[in-house]
Amino acid sequence: MAASPLSSAFATLAGELDLLLPRREHVVDAHTHLGRDEDGQSLDLGELVGYLDQVSGAARACVFALHDPERRPAYRTPNDRVLQWARESGGRLFPYCRLDPAEDPVEEAERCLALGARGIKLHPRAQSFGFGNAAAAAIFGVAHDARVPILIHAGRGMPPMDALADLALRYPEVPLVLAHAAIADQGMFATRLSGHPAVVYDTSCFSPFDLIELFARVPAERIVFASDMPYGRPVSGLFHTLRVAAYAGLDVGEREAVAGATMTALLERKPLAKALPPRIPPARLTSGRLARISAYLLTGFGAVMSGGPPPDLTRALPAIALARAVCRDPDPGSVGPALQRIDALLAGVERHAADAGDHAFPSLGLVMAAATIAATEPIGDATQVGGFRSSDQ
Repeated sequence: MAASPLSSAFATLAGELDLLLPRREHVVDAHTHLGRDEDGQSLDLGELVGYLDQVSGAARACVFALHDPERRPAYRTPNDRVLQWARESGGRLFPYCRLDPAEDPVEEAERCLALGARGIKLHPRAQSFGFGNAAAAAIFGVAHDARVPILIHAGRGMPPMDALADLALRYPEVPLVLAHAAIADQGMFATRLSGHPAVVYDTSCFSPFDLIELFARVPAERIVFASDMPYGRPVSGLFHTLRVAAYAGLDVGEREAVAGATMTALLERKPLAKALPPRIPPARLTSGRLARISAYLLTGFGAVMSGGPPPDLTRALPAIALARAVCRDPDPGSVGPALQRIDALLAGVERHAADAGDHAFPSLGLVMAAATIAATEPIGDATQVGGFRSSDQ
């Protein structure tokens, strides 16, 4: 983050990452994009690799096209660009082909797989399709024959996704990556796919409570780190993921699996580690002070994102002010060190909110980090859940 005015704020996250994940050479970001999107976002190869380098010079990523204005026909042009960028990345990128079930998906999948694609990406919200039809089943059939994973948008804007669970159970050999912690239907997926041998959930979501609940519903051995670049950033996304993993009690080796080893096994067609019971209990102790901060910050995040592109960070300032007011409590109790740290992060966001510009998403990463600290700071006996405290640094 040397070129960013938010460098000092990110330094505290980087320091904690050194504790959470001392070795980062095997990190794999399971969910990134390249190219252009109709919403105005874009990311090129050099930028993507640069963001990965902030984690490690050896960090890798799965990558696919955005909702590209030149996607017709059949995403052929964006897919070809992604395949070429992957060839130029020196082994840093695993290219996926993005498909539209309405435009020759089987032909396009087979073409891209022959050219080196390592997986398939489906976005049912952007392409306005469901899974209870022959086209969706045909795509699963291609993935089955090629033994490649399918990553599917399972985040905001989706109706109930039972038809996808039905299809996944018809094709249990197809590795499935449910994006955005499957928040569109997390409880349904966690229940119905509990016996699926090759379903994993990526962590690209903004609410720490969604991620905490994911660790309470599914095995940690089925959770994989993801940033959703360019909408997220690897450093803040990895912090978000590993902070919750530590809260869940995962040791360093288990955190390494979440950060990359599990996704690597999926890509290399190796058996996944044995799934253990979920690590977080269904009910947890909560600090009222920290809960207020999380609520305000998530409200602020929503205000930024609901305003439409490009993101306007100033929309979050009223909520940030309320969160910082909580941090000024003269009787903070045992969470005082966490309040001080959260306040310092939010002060950095406030200083740069008016002229955030290209730093809007990194600044939102700091807001998310502050909310994550508030949601995961152990209360009472530090060993009750994970035992990692902000004051341990």
